[in-house]
Amino acid sequence: MAIKKSELYSSLWSGCDELRGGMDASQYKDYVLVLLFIKYVSDKYAGVPFAPITIPEGASFKDMVALKGKPDIGDQINKKIIGPLANANKLSDMPDFNDPGKLGSGQEIVERLTNLIAIFENKALDFSKNRAEGDDILGDAYEYLMRHFATESGKSKGQFYTPAEVSRIMAQIIGIRADHTSNATTVYDPTCGSGSLLLKVGDEAQAKVTLY
Repeated sequence: MAIKKSELYSSLWSGCDELRGGMDASQYKDYVLVLLFIKYVSDKYAGVPFAPITIPEGASFKDMVALKGKPDIGDQINKKIIGPLANANKLSDMPDFNDPGKLGSGQEIVERLTNLIAIFENKALDFSKNRAEGDDILGDAYEYLMRHFATESGKSKGQFYTPAEVSRIMAQIIGIRADHTSNATTVYDPTCGSGSLLLKVGDEAQAKVTLY
């Protein structure tokens, strides 16, 4: 059964509730987004050969669940989950799940991370069969969080990412839909942040263009 976006958004915001108080919204969004990413790619690609994302043995969301309640949970998440995933997929700027300045120390960090992981265990958040044509549920969740984090930080959402409506208009303005594009066509965004503008341009093109 497809995931209801209302259920996804509710779970994500519950995750935010677990982290409030220890850090600014612009910081705790990173932890929630990384948990969402790990849950999504684990559901979609764990054990799948030639998948676009490599999930190393022992570094899936299921393995993260096994760390709940452990006194060194933050350190173990860094070493067993975040590190291997980052190395296997050349990811950078991953948050530190053992940062006492943001997550607390002792029993506080254990409870906070355990509760945060538990939120993503919700059976309603099963991404394994939820890839309807044209439905970018991960992108929608990202934009939902960015919009709410911006509001909490007293900033406009444009200071966090390029809003989808702006990206769609820009993609139409450059006229890529009317162009005779091919797989050899390249699109480059030298100031790429979240990548939403590039993705919308790719959606507008008539062929599968290469994005940089």
